[in-house]
Amino acid sequence: MQLKNLATLVSGALLIGSPLVAGLFHSCSNPALSSKVTDEAPKDTDRSQLAVQNLRRSIDLLDRTMEVYFEPQTLKMSRFYNPSTQEKSEEVASVWMYTAGIEAVNAILHGLEDLNNSGESALYQAHYDRLVDLLDNFYTQADYYLGSFELTSYTQTKTWSVYAVNRAANKGEADVSGVLNVYDDQMWLIRELLDSYALTGKQGYLEKAEYLTDYVLDGWDVTRKQDGKENGGIPWGPGYTTKHACSNGPLISSLVWLHEIYKNQPEEITHRYIDSDDLETRRQEQVEKQDYYLNYAEAVYQWQKSNLLNQQGVYTDMMGGCVPNCDIQYQEIDGVRYRANTPLTEAVGEAYTYNSGTMLSGAADLHRATGQDQYREDALQLSESSFRHFAVLGQEVPQHYTFESDGFRNWFNGILLRGYHDIADLDPQASAYMQAFQANLDYAFEHHLQEGLLPSNLLVGWGDDQQDQNVEGMFMFTYAAQYAVLAQQQADAAF
Repeated sequence: MQLKNLATLVSGALLIGSPLVAGLFHSCSNPALSSKVTDEAPKDTDRSQLAVQNLRRSIDLLDRTMEVYFEPQTLKMSRFYNPSTQEKSEEVASVWMYTAGIEAVNAILHGLEDLNNSGESALYQAHYDRLVDLLDNFYTQADYYLGSFELTSYTQTKTWSVYAVNRAANKGEADVSGVLNVYDDQMWLIRELLDSYALTGKQGYLEKAEYLTDYVLDGWDVTRKQDGKENGGIPWGPGYTTKHACSNGPLISSLVWLHEIYKNQPEEITHRYIDSDDLETRRQEQVEKQDYYLNYAEAVYQWQKSNLLNQQGVYTDMMGGCVPNCDIQYQEIDGVRYRANTPLTEAVGEAYTYNSGTMLSGAADLHRATGQDQYREDALQLSESSFRHFAVLGQEVPQHYTFESDGFRNWFNGILLRGYHDIADLDPQASAYMQAFQANLDYAFEHHLQEGLLPSNLLVGWGDDQQDQNVEGMFMFTYAAQYAVLAQQQADAAF
């Protein structure tokens, strides 16, 4: 299919499932004609009604998830729940899964603000304050994932207090050694902390985000090649040598946001690096935060684009092919021990939706911050390529696009949707791609809603075996976040 025709198919045929959305487009019973879009523009009243419906559904999903997956006092989160048997798993959610809840709350708060600013204040008045309180509670109880350890990095040895993969029995006592903390988990928290800071203005969120940003940038490979250029890239975690799309791309937007927070302010930060003329000497200098964060945003973006953009125009999972192996190597310089570079020789693994989604968001934010046309061109190409690569028309339900849903792909897909939302001002087709998500969520909501929850496969449903209907709590959160992002899109278009 030619991509120039995708917008017509997506924005027309895919919206039939929702009663409100169906009113935006003319269709008929003939499937061959149902993909044609009316010449009339959607009415703002229809868009505003859809925004309200999306946000109501988002809030309902959030509240139901909090009810069945969580212990109310400590916010201990079970990983799975089965709506047929009404049983939740003994397995506890990881910090990444837990952070999906913060993501959903932030997205809803943005949607509530958009509606309130447009004059639709009922939902805002009913829910905003309680959700801000829930946000505070999420961050407070996240301390069950917090722990401390000493790390020898490329430029220093330092003790850090960061978030573990697994939840501990007591706050601050989580095991964060070795592979038990990863940089991408910190990056998702940084993104949400900065989003929460933008929503509430609470300084503590910004301070925590900057601390974690210092930690993950301490993982940036500052070692030099023979030509004096940095090797660059951030490994999956301090216990790994492979450098992943998911441990680089998610940081780009946050770095741009930090640049914008400190723009035209004199505040400084310590930049640690290796001299380009002396390939072993570690140095440090004080630089302005506004430059430091933007320079790193561009460096991370360029590293990922140079190394992981594949021939299909989307992003491969990681750089592997470790030489001589994937063990962490160290070197001693003037009696001080530092981490050494591990050469990586090939891009390997699958292309996942979220790795392209973070680069879409990063390109949009870098274009806004720098005005460079290249970022807009990158966003347009990646937008088209990613939808072509990841969306399959009619595979499971006629006139609906299937996105793979096995593994953790439901959450991954939500990051791609967020990328389309972030580039909507740059790409006229992005809003049409977003409607594929709208149609799938609405189809599931109207055909497969069970006990207030949605299945892992939105189009196929739950299956016949009631014992095999466990669904990830983070998927409920990503559905809530997706509905809230779509509400923001409709509110912006209507008002």
